[in-house]
Amino acid sequence: MKQKDKIQFITNKLEELFPETPIPLEHYSPYTLLIAVLLSAQCTDVRVNQITPLLFAKADTPEDMILLSIEEIQEIIRPCGLSPAKSKAIWNLSNILLNKFNGQVPANFEDLESLPGVGHKTASVVMSQAFGFPAFPVDTHIHRLATRWGLTSGKNVEQTEADLKRLFPEQIWNKLHLQIIFMGRSYCPARGHNPEACPICSVVGCI
Repeated sequence: MKQKDKIQFITNKLEELFPETPIPLEHYSPYTLLIAVLLSAQCTDVRVNQITPLLFAKADTPEDMILLSIEEIQEIIRPCGLSPAKSKAIWNLSNILLNKFNGQVPANFEDLESLPGVGHKTASVVMSQAFGFPAFPVDTHIHRLATRWGLTSGKNVEQTEADLKRLFPEQIWNKLHLQIIFMGRSYCPARGHNPEACPICSVVGCI
């Protein structure tokens, strides 16, 4: 299958399978999304969604968060893993948001990535899902599937992001990255994958 035809098939099939793309992490503001994404590092979305209501009941704004101690935050988020580092990042970034950004989450990559605990992927999720800016956050599902479908060399997530941005039109990036995540979870897992039963691998092939 030619690359152009493969791209069109993947786009159409994902739209057929996942016409609706609800954001997996529950949130209700750019700030709560930022905290949820930070907590999701090496943690499942299901677990994060169990913990964030407990945290946000105590603090869902930077103003309230810095009234908690780092130890209090750590105790609440402990089930998410990496709680010592994540709790420090949450408190420190909240303090920076208050002192430097008037308590608001900045809507640009440079400022977001300057915050403690916020890397490019986290910034991409916030820019995409909170502010509607075209971005293509690459998580393990997307990296795996893009490599499996022959859309990237798979050397690293940076290369995968660049390749996917080159292959797919910008106007569908924000929805497409969620569709690929849902595809990875539903049909194209890392383990126990049956290419012949996969709606995409069975057609485009599987590397």
